[in-house]
Amino acid sequence: MGRDSLVAATPAAEPTVDRRPWLSAVWRRWPTALGIALGVLILSGDDVQDSVTQLVLLLPLEYLLVAKLRRREATWPVVAVLFAVTIVVTVLDVVPLSSVFADIALVVLVWSVVDRQLFRSGEFQLQAAGMVGFGVLGLIGLAVAPDPARYVVAAAWLCHAAWDFVHLWRDRVVTRSYAEWCAVVDLCVALGLVFLI
Repeated sequence: MGRDSLVAATPAAEPTVDRRPWLSAVWRRWPTALGIALGVLILSGDDVQDSVTQLVLLLPLEYLLVAKLRRREATWPVVAVLFAVTIVVTVLDVVPLSSVFADIALVVLVWSVVDRQLFRSGEFQLQAAGMVGFGVLGLIGLAVAPDPARYVVAAAWLCHAAWDFVHLWRDRVVTRSYAEWCAVVDLCVALGLVFLI
């Protein structure tokens, strides 16, 4: 009996079948699933329009802080710290959340002028410009009447979703999982503001 006939007589291993393909698909796209869940949670809260208007400055602030640190692996810890700040400021209800985020951004930008990072790093300059641009949209959203403000704020969230997708494609500044997650949250909130509120 030759070697070839021995190989032919050995039964081939059956391919394993994933009995729960939906579970593995969700696991692979966990940032998307988590983003949808958070988007729904945000939209189901009280006084949604005011809440998401206050959060507009948070969107570019996360990118600005990670760019300042120059460490992509700091992305999720930065998100956790900003989430904790959001909870504390909301519970204390002493100052508006948008003021806290604007102050943090201002400190980071001044720090970046002092240590000259703002003048050396093109990537940081891009994040600083994003902070200013989204900040202007956030301030307009806070200043105008509620009905037009809803569309301005929705535009800010939608533009930030595009910002996230660009960073996901470029694979820069923040982790890919964060860019995907943030893009989905932003898209859910923008669409919810336009069609559900």
